[in-house]
Amino acid sequence: MLFDQGTPVPLRNALPGHEVSTAYELGWSTLKNGELLRMAEERGFEVLVTTDTNLRYQQDLTHRRIAIVVLLTTSWPRIRGVVERVAAAVDAASAGTYAEITIP
Repeated sequence: MLFDQGTPVPLRNALPGHEVSTAYELGWSTLKNGELLRMAEERGFEVLVTTDTNLRYQQDLTHRRIAIVVLLTTSWPRIRGVVERVAAAVDAASAGTYAEITIP
């Protein structure tokens, strides 16, 4: 699984059983969305977790192999309250799917 810029890194600890890398750790923090998606797919990532709510409007996602899970906030305290929902969305993700997680 790949965390995009803006995805709170502490979420990594709430997703046991998943190997998580971040765009920053891989040196990909300056890549634009299209290139980030391409690199992630080429490297075999199955899920991208992002907070970029415009991704679906900026990129053609119809033929993507990577699943995309979008968190509708960057606030770790708010995300921490719904980590079960995030984990369920990640677990349910399959190639080419797109899911948004509403976070109060």
